[in-house]
Amino acid sequence: MNLRVSRRLSGAPVASLILTVLLAVSLLLLAACGQESSQSGGGSGEGSASGGETTSSGGSASGGETTTGGGGGSASGGSASSGGTGAPAGGEGSLVIYSGRNEELVGPIVETFEEESGIDVEVRYGDTAELAATILEEGENSPADVFYAQDAGALGAVSDEGLLSPLPEEDVNKVDERFRDPDGRWVGVSGRARVVAYNTEMLSEGDLPESILDFTDPEWEGRIGWAPTNGSFQAFVTALRLIEGEDAAREWLEGIEANDPRVYDNNLAILDGVASGEVEVGFVNHYYLFRKLQEEGEGFTARNYYLKNGDPGALVNVAGIGILNTAANSPEAEEFLDFMLSEEAQQYFADETFEYPLIEGVTPDAELVPLSEIEAPEINLGNLDDLQGTLDLLRETGVL
Repeated sequence: MNLRVSRRLSGAPVASLILTVLLAVSLLLLAACGQESSQSGGGSGEGSASGGETTSSGGSASGGETTTGGGGGSASGGSASSGGTGAPAGGEGSLVIYSGRNEELVGPIVETFEEESGIDVEVRYGDTAELAATILEEGENSPADVFYAQDAGALGAVSDEGLLSPLPEEDVNKVDERFRDPDGRWVGVSGRARVVAYNTEMLSEGDLPESILDFTDPEWEGRIGWAPTNGSFQAFVTALRLIEGEDAAREWLEGIEANDPRVYDNNLAILDGVASGEVEVGFVNHYYLFRKLQEEGEGFTARNYYLKNGDPGALVNVAGIGILNTAANSPEAEEFLDFMLSEEAQQYFADETFEYPLIEGVTPDAELVPLSEIEAPEINLGNLDDLQGTLDLLRETGVL
């Protein structure tokens, strides 16, 4: 097997004002988990985390899908590089993937593709945000064939700059239109839902409000955990801005902040805080719970609460794929996309990462609420690319 991994991100500055803005836009796109560390008050966590999807706000993070909450640090994948530390060399017949998804999560399925297809694959793992900015900076000179992003917003940002090619219709049409680009330039390959995790010894579902907006009630003071530097959280805030408007989003952030939430580094730390009783509820992605249940069994004292009626707190987002219009290996890139939307790969996401498969005929884990039953808000996921506005709002409200 010839799978090569390049881990170091380019630290070069963006060459123009547009690229500078888009760097900030895309710096916040990733879901995060990792160490069981937390801090109270309104600040953002800092330092590194490993072992899962991670987040940082100025340092570097390794071993996971990462986001940066306003700093300029870089993030790297979790394995040693056998292909050098610079940008992938690429070359005709060798597929180059820029992956914002953690190697621990998706490395096995990428290796399966390489073994089954016989195509030489070189993967550059890193922060989705910085990889998106790197693609923008590299322009027509980018060695990347495929951009595998942790979040639809990053794909939207790259697509908005005209850097993605139209995808084969037969692949795009495998996925519900909610989880793909209307113009067919990117498509989701796995889904995840925002949920409220709650401590089962302290609360029941009947104790929880019907909307994420209601957690601003003073009765929730000191009982909430969140991770403002987390990419999935910031994508949720972006969705909140689009759905409810800027003023409502500002009011919600100020209301939660007034309730003295405990600040965590990432989703997994929030979930651990909920289960331990450190907080009673936390805003996370759905799949962390199922990994914990697999590790610790049914006695784990946290569960997911799914909001209804199109509430912004029930946002369903995707990790997805786009093919660069400068790709030197377009046929191989299309073959990779086709594989990632195959029953084999989709079952991998269902069984191994507890995400939602996005094609018909593949069943998610039996413990998950079916995707068709999640009452998510109707929103064009590609419009979540305005994370610069979200970052500004988070700073203005004192959340970051």
